[in-house]
Amino acid sequence: MALQTSIHDIKTLILSFHPAIAIDTVEEERVESLVDAVAGEVGLPIFEWTLTRGLVRKPDGQPNRSTCGAIEVLGHIQSLRLEAVFLLKDFARHLEDPAVCRAFRDLAQAFAHTHSALIVTGAGHEFPKDADHHVVHYQVALPGRDELRGVVSSVLSSLRTRTRPQVDLSPADFERLLDALTGMTANQARQAVAGVVLKDSRLSAVDVAALQDRKAAEISRDGLLEYFPAEDSRFELGGFERLRQWLARARLGFSEQAKALNLDPPSGILLAGVQGCGKSLAAKCIAREWNMPLLKLDAGRLYDKYMGESEKNMRRAIDMAESMSPCVLWIDEIEKGFAQGGDQDGGASQRVFASLLTWLQEKTKPVFLIATANDVFRLPPELLRKGRFDEIFFVDLPASDEREAIFSIHLRHRKQEPACFDLSALAAASDGYSGAEIEQAVISALYRSLHEQKPLEGAMILHELAETVPLSHSRREDVERLRELAGERFVPVR
Repeated sequence: MALQTSIHDIKTLILSFHPAIAIDTVEEERVESLVDAVAGEVGLPIFEWTLTRGLVRKPDGQPNRSTCGAIEVLGHIQSLRLEAVFLLKDFARHLEDPAVCRAFRDLAQAFAHTHSALIVTGAGHEFPKDADHHVVHYQVALPGRDELRGVVSSVLSSLRTRTRPQVDLSPADFERLLDALTGMTANQARQAVAGVVLKDSRLSAVDVAALQDRKAAEISRDGLLEYFPAEDSRFELGGFERLRQWLARARLGFSEQAKALNLDPPSGILLAGVQGCGKSLAAKCIAREWNMPLLKLDAGRLYDKYMGESEKNMRRAIDMAESMSPCVLWIDEIEKGFAQGGDQDGGASQRVFASLLTWLQEKTKPVFLIATANDVFRLPPELLRKGRFDEIFFVDLPASDEREAIFSIHLRHRKQEPACFDLSALAAASDGYSGAEIEQAVISALYRSLHEQKPLEGAMILHELAETVPLSHSRREDVERLRELAGERFVPVR
């Protein structure tokens, strides 16, 4: 479906006299297929240019070495007396030459009265401002499910002459396999499927996990997002009953029943509160319980020293999240990336923030945003107004029963039997401690038990608690101010 939409969009641009179209992508082979399909539908010939071969008429033309130069090819195209589609690969960088830029603008102005079009493709290309005025920038969506089905089919067909692969997938397994491939480029998906098939000449449900790992590696390589598979079950959350109740209702927004009632999926939540009290853990647990992949965005990684790159990074992160929808997008410590402040960064943070607000207001894909903040009052008021998030929750220091649950979770996670400890005494001794501080006390006590070659005892944990100065004491004024202000304005998670 994504490819058909792109064909329609490019066809519309050409027929509406847009002289130059820029496609920023690494999927060069896919763009070639797109241009072939578009040219076929509008009945125009295709010429393809590269710096190494010059201008070639597809499909059977011979390289024209006299047009390898950027200025030469533009002059040659200007001399042709026919309407056509010209695919120029990696051409934008040549526009830094003033003569090439002028020739490009002249050609674009001439094409504005015809159905001829220059399609410039490449990755990370920038256009000079005077040339950019003539260019429409088009974003090709990542492959949809129908296109990915075709990728899987083509891989299996190409391997049948060598390995005769056995396919052992139920319809449900095949849908899970497509879920694992969603978010990859066509070439990445092709390589991933071929890799798992060649291992044992089979494509089965077992391979879904390997494909998910491959996708995690591809996403992490970009550096903007960290990927957590939906099946990751290491995380447990103690307490947060009110948040759990809200989430149980919100989850219905992704159901077919909600869709039948024209209800949009929930947009997202903001978790504000004291450090170390489970905000990050809640994001991981929500994704797991909803059986959705989790993408973590570190807002600090968005910013680049070059003008315009920070906004591009934000759009790229959003595009990746939407390509994997339904999913959960987690922005950790959002105040570090979008805090109120001046324009010391040249206005980059304000432009990135504007991109986020626009997306929150207009997004249509089922991406559930979870933002976490330790100092919510550093955030711009536009982000906190009603409608940006479905709800804003305040995460306070854990109550006594929640501290018991937290001790039980961390003891059980480290092969200790919670029933062997006086959890109520531990909870009483840890009044004012965050969940992270409780976890660290358990870890430190276990190291003590290993050093002394004794079984872990409650007294060891109590000793570690007594040695710890919790954040609620070391930064009492800040924590009390946060609890006082946020506790009155936001919904408590408990």
